[in-house]
Amino acid sequence: MRVAVIIGSTREGRIGDAVGRWFMERARERSELDLAVLDLADFDFPVHYPGRATGEMTEFTEEIARAEAFVVVTPEYNRSFPASLKQAIDFAYEEWQTKPVAFVSYGHGSAGLYAVEQLRSVFTELHTVTLRNGVALDFLQQPLEEDPSGPAGTRRDRSVRVMLDQLGWWGRALREARAVRPYVS
Repeated sequence: MRVAVIIGSTREGRIGDAVGRWFMERARERSELDLAVLDLADFDFPVHYPGRATGEMTEFTEEIARAEAFVVVTPEYNRSFPASLKQAIDFAYEEWQTKPVAFVSYGHGSAGLYAVEQLRSVFTELHTVTLRNGVALDFLQQPLEEDPSGPAGTRRDRSVRVMLDQLGWWGRALREARAVRPYVS
């Protein structure tokens, strides 16, 4: 199953790329997943939405269309998710439909869960299925670099496993459903 892992932060000095690498180390253990990283910092999106899609917008949208499932890696900024992520999400519409979306969130205190709750609303509008279980990293309680064999690392790894199990189930179920009948939007 082709899974697009979207790293949503583009801020200078961000840790989103480190969180994305941490997640990918664990996800690569799953042989059934064909993982593609879409780091929004690697795209040169326009500041204003143009009348015609740019090459970068088209490239991103094509990657969304190719994917059968998504993992969104998002920080929480002021109880929400980054504007860069919203902009990228809005470049596609039908390409998101009938596919599962999981979240790896991070922050200080709330572990990025306010951002996830807002993203659920956005992805519901796009006719996706958002997973209940995700991975939430609270850097006030446990730094990312903490010993992976310790209790925090074990809990985090279990969260990744559960989330990927559910993502695989939904990804296969929705793939089969799309093959049987077109989605009505």
